[in-house]
Amino acid sequence: MQSGTAHNGGVQLAYETFGKPAGRPLLLVNGLDGQMIGWPEGFCTALADAGFQVVRFDLRDQGLSTHFSGKRRAYTVTEMIDDMMAVLDANEWPSANLAGISMGGGLAQFAALLQPDRIRTLTLISAVPQYGNPILLFRYIRFPGPFRLAFRRYGSSPQEQAQMLADVTRLGAARSMPLDEDWVRAVAAESVRRHSPDPAARSRQLAAGRGARLPRGGIAGIRQPVLALNGDEDPLVRAAAGAKIAELVQNGRFVLVHRMGHLFSPPLWPELVGEIDRHAL
Repeated sequence: MQSGTAHNGGVQLAYETFGKPAGRPLLLVNGLDGQMIGWPEGFCTALADAGFQVVRFDLRDQGLSTHFSGKRRAYTVTEMIDDMMAVLDANEWPSANLAGISMGGGLAQFAALLQPDRIRTLTLISAVPQYGNPILLFRYIRFPGPFRLAFRRYGSSPQEQAQMLADVTRLGAARSMPLDEDWVRAVAAESVRRHSPDPAARSRQLAAGRGARLPRGGIAGIRQPVLALNGDEDPLVRAAAGAKIAELVQNGRFVLVHRMGHLFSPPLWPELVGEIDRHAL
């Protein structure tokens, strides 16, 4: 693994690479409240072993990348897509495959429309179709799902903040295949060490999403091959979301992954790596 920093104007974007430069380029895009370490190192290594050069990175307002201030919109989705292109440039990739999880899958859909010549394929994990109207997304959300911790309060100590992140991560676990607890706790503690959680960062990222508008025709304009992967035990997003994505795009395929939640456990890595390997160019 190697680390680096990409630049989009004054925004710095921390990233890490796995695999050989000759591998097929694959950019991993995080979800809301995540950091790049939310993509398990073992999963990234498995992708590299399958022939990819893998890059995971911190979005703006995440981890070691540039953070902003205030609770209102501080940037746009277009600027976040430009960040992705800056990471591609830093790795000398003219184009790349994208794999996005949750909100990262939404960003990937925008990237395919706004930068079509630089995106080879999309793999959308636990994602919902983008309509350019956030209200329409709620039809795919399970309740109480992401709101189960809405009234839980945490202290400001690093231990309490790590507990909060661990609890948020557990919201995405499958019933029959829980996440690895050692990994959950380790990633939560490391995330706090890398950058203390900022509740306003979530507000800023959500504000960017609310202000985003799709090109005319919406995601039906996505011409790249799209693989939508959703879990049958996702407690946050209905699997119908992935099926709808595959229906709306020009070249889509939907796979229902058994025993997968919103996030995925190590026993599922071979299946997911195999699906991505067969799909990517």
